[in-house]
Amino acid sequence: MPRAAAVQMSSGSDKRANLDRAESLVRVAAERGAGLVVLPEVFDWRGARGAEGAVAESIPGPTSERLGALARELAIHLQAGSVTERIDGDRRCFNTALLFAPSGEIVARYRKIHLFDVEIPGQVSTRESETRRPGGDLVVARTALGAIGLSVCYDLRFPELYRRLVKAGAEILCIPSAFTFPTGAAHWEPLIRARAIENQCYVVAPDQYGHSPSGHRDYGGSMIVDPWGAVVARASEGEAVIVAEIDLEYLRRVRQELPCLTHARLATSIDS
Repeated sequence: MPRAAAVQMSSGSDKRANLDRAESLVRVAAERGAGLVVLPEVFDWRGARGAEGAVAESIPGPTSERLGALARELAIHLQAGSVTERIDGDRRCFNTALLFAPSGEIVARYRKIHLFDVEIPGQVSTRESETRRPGGDLVVARTALGAIGLSVCYDLRFPELYRRLVKAGAEILCIPSAFTFPTGAAHWEPLIRARAIENQCYVVAPDQYGHSPSGHRDYGGSMIVDPWGAVVARASEGEAVIVAEIDLEYLRRVRQELPCLTHARLATSIDS
């Protein structure tokens, strides 16, 4: 039975060090039998606001080539969290999730749709839209492990996105994140479990933890949740690799015995 891994990191502003550490943790996940390994959002670089342009890369580029070579060497599907993708002629960048096949090829690219513009007095102040440009395309990749739907962090709060992904065939939802501590402590687990339950999917949700260079404290608590909403793997504090089985027969049984996906009567806001 295939296994998936979520990698919890505390990435900083040293891009090479982040990539080295991510590679080491991906190798640990592969050694534990994971055929799908998911890294957190912005795993390769987190630095000062406004510095994204200096570290952003085109895709393909050096970072994607290194990740593709790693996926090929380990013969795994690697969902490389998200990276900062350069856009020619635009000062802003895309926050881009990549999925690599065991061949090393990029088989899916998703650009984060919902940008985190939030002001919680005394706790969180951020405007992702100042340095990032939103994507607009839904992405589902069909693989030997199952159909994988891609999303990133703040997308988690928009259930219509995930229903659209499921309508497109998704069975595994990847939600690489850098969830801040105040919102994470209140909402991280309920939202992840809700997305798994209402869409009857596996959810693989790796998160950043600790203090980011921008001053935010990230929540951690990376999880893998099954289609019934059970948390089948959970990270504790600090750097971690968690692994769980992906049982698509179980997923199909859940969908057959409680066929709520076929009972929907109202269009989502993104449909209307």
